[in-house]
Amino acid sequence: NEAQRIVTINYAKRVHGNSAYGGVKSIMPIKLISAGVIPVIFAVSFLSIPSFIGQLIQRNDASSEIGQMLVKLFSAPNASNYNAAVGLTWESYVYPAAYFLLVILFTYIYTSIVFNTQDYAENIQKQGGFIEGVRPGKETEKYLSKIMNRLNLFGSISLGIIALTPYIVDFISIQTLGTPLGLSISGTSLLIVVTVAIENLRSINSRALMVTYDDYK
Repeated sequence: NEAQRIVTINYAKRVHGNSAYGGVKSIMPIKLISAGVIPVIFAVSFLSIPSFIGQLIQRNDASSEIGQMLVKLFSAPNASNYNAAVGLTWESYVYPAAYFLLVILFTYIYTSIVFNTQDYAENIQKQGGFIEGVRPGKETEKYLSKIMNRLNLFGSISLGIIALTPYIVDFISIQTLGTPLGLSISGTSLLIVVTVAIENLRSINSRALMVTYDDYK
């Protein structure tokens, strides 16, 4: 959640009359998971559509095989729909696999929207900045795109694994105990809990620093 790549931005020194501007360095942190929990929410919402369509079909025709198949394939695995007599079948893996792939897909899509490398490259160039060893403009855009693609690869896979954590735990419990544990916490909830805990910890540290500031003078 807190992992990030630091990109150093150098600003050229400019002289205007008797005053000099620039000649400093700044950093541009790029988070490993820039999209946060949004891809997970989108993936869950998208996966609910086939199941909803299957339920509508079953209302009109309860014996419809298409409706039954849609509901069966695109219902989240849990303790209530686990068949102890049959165990895990190939249908049990459809929802988790589609969930994982959609999280990766939406991570790339959402990150490309919130982090537009072309806009960042143009803004850096307009402000007289540059990345060491990289020419301003198109080369900077390509450099940032390369970084984002690498971060997205590892970030989206990590996010997908986090989202599948409840299903992975259920799979292990089925293999060892013969029944799923049925964890109530989802991947989205897990990320939110961690994010809120980290923000609270930062607030406490900031407050503690303010209270004891005089001791550091």
